Amino acid sequence: MEFQDVVRRRRMVRRFTGEPVAPRAVERMLRNAVRAPNAGFTQGWAFVVLDRPDDVARFWSATSPVAAGEPGGGGEGVAGSAGGAAGEGNAAPRGAAKESRWLAGMRTAPVLVVVLTSRDAYLARYAEDDKARAAAQAAGEGESPWDVPYWHVDAGMASLLMLQTAVDEGLGACFFGVPPGQVEALRAELGVPREFLVTGVVAVGHAADPAPREGAAWLGTGAASSGGSPTRRPRRPLEDVVHHGGW
Repeated sequence: MEFQDVVRRRRMVRRFTGEPVAPRAVERMLRNAVRAPNAGFTQGWAFVVLDRPDDVARFWSATSPVAAGEPGGGGEGVAGSAGGAAGEGNAAPRGAAKESRWLAGMRTAPVLVVVLTSRDAYLARYAEDDKARAAAQAAGEGESPWDVPYWHVDAGMASLLMLQTAVDEGLGACFFGVPPGQVEALRAELGVPREFLVTGVVAVGHAADPAPREGAAWLGTGAASSGGSPTRRPRRPLEDVVHHGGW
């Protein structure tokens, strides 16, 4: 597939068919992910692949609050949201939490890739001789060399390459976050080492809904839309966000 076609067709897919994903496709996504740019070539990322039904079920069990009165997470785009998107309901009594359309759709993904990153790896890398001078200079000027948490930035770049590779493989994918209140439960369930932080999760599968038609507005509804925020908000025009030569 041509690169521009990949960029144009990429969307967040939130519902999948029952068709399995070829292991070679997942491997290609991961091989491309580790080619993402990263500060100091630290490569402080790690990926936990959940591609068996019982492992996927363990993920959702660990990230889905069910107790009465518990917050439902962050709504759309956040795992374990018992109430789903904002305004779609609240957490139900224990054992009877009503799944939102978002959560019900996301649970159909046959593959989940948990994207992790290590802050410690970046601190160690920038203490090495070829990077220490720049870090010391920033500290001497009263600045933190890590005002931007590049461990998460780089993990995000790796995630985008996975999303784009999924499109190139004819698959659908969605990047979403884990609610802060469920992160520790997920870490414990997957045995994640303490040094690694959870950046997010990439869900992968065969899209249940057709992709939007070429030239179709992102404000459409129904099967031709992704069902996410782009169906309710227009894309900002380039002239609103690009400033040449200054603001």
